[in-house]
Amino acid sequence: MVESEDVKNLNLQMYTRKVVKQYLLNLKGHKTNNLHGFIIGEIEKGIILEVLDFTKGNLTQSAEILGMTRTTLRNKSRKHKI
Repeated sequence: MVESEDVKNLNLQMYTRKVVKQYLLNLKGHKTNNLHGFIIGEIEKGIILEVLDFTKGNLTQSAEILGMTRTTLRNKSRKHKI
């Protein structure tokens, strides 16, 4: 059975919420700032790494899958030290 896009998006959203909730609970009262930037950066790095693995490091294919130019992919890879 193929899941609809709505179900896939909901599953990703639910998983993201669980991970963020666990992260917040693990802070155990410690303060955090720029949580949004931190999480977006970690997600972006994870997506890039996974797509690069999937394409066996092919930057052209990876950029196409990610919907960005090779230049943008290279810049993001440098930013995340990939």
